[in-house]
Amino acid sequence: MLKSFKPITPGQRGTVLVSKKELWSGDPYKKLIKSSKSTGGRNNQGRITSRRMGGGAKRKYRVIDFKRNKFDKSAEVIRKEYDPNRSAFICLIKYEDGEHRYILCPQKLNLGDKVMSGDNVEIKDGNCLPLKNIPVGTNVHNIELKPGAGGQIARSAGTSVQIISKEETNVQIKMVSGEIRYINKNSLATIGVLSNPDNKNTKLGKAGRNRYLGKRPKVRGVVMNPVDHPHGGGEGKSAGGRHPVSPTGQSAKGLKTRDNKRTDKFIVKRRNKRKDTK
Repeated sequence: MLKSFKPITPGQRGTVLVSKKELWSGDPYKKLIKSSKSTGGRNNQGRITSRRMGGGAKRKYRVIDFKRNKFDKSAEVIRKEYDPNRSAFICLIKYEDGEHRYILCPQKLNLGDKVMSGDNVEIKDGNCLPLKNIPVGTNVHNIELKPGAGGQIARSAGTSVQIISKEETNVQIKMVSGEIRYINKNSLATIGVLSNPDNKNTKLGKAGRNRYLGKRPKVRGVVMNPVDHPHGGGEGKSAGGRHPVSPTGQSAKGLKTRDNKRTDKFIVKRRNKRKDTK
């Protein structure tokens, strides 16, 4: 659910954020948090490898159970929480033996609901089971690329993947991007569509809120010096003098950079072409 603000300041005019009224307002579960160090986009040599990163509010990392490998043991949803490290909400669950874990929270999962992992558990939101045992047409999230490796596909807010068909060793899935690919039938997946679908409709309202998130300003190459960017320099205003490229000289318009021929055989259909937003 979205909430807007009375414009008593310029920054609040037009601001639209996700309401967190139904979420836990206290501290996260202490045994499942770690300190996370901000890199500022720099590698171990101190060189910037990812631009436009740095600063932001301090945050603790929540340890999420992507593997869901505690089989045939029921767990109760104790609370829903906001996680500053991801767009989807998370749930704290408590198993029968007293163990606590964080999991990604589906939309229809409520406080007090029971969830379980296993080969033949019930098909309901929050339950985790192998793809071979999930009916065709079901929406799932947190899908493993390799059995036992932990979920890697469909983990952000409001996303899910649809099971299209089953074959002897693989299951065919359709992703939000339009890509259709094969996944091993023994890979685990969790039932349901992920929470916080309104995340894409938020409006931050002011530049400062981007800085809280650790995002720094975007500077155009044509206003830089030649030493900093291939488009830099020139007398007065100039257009860059060449086709758009990155700071390292790589083409910035439609160059295909995928280089993993080993997994090409698993992709049935490539993702949909990006629509021109201009």
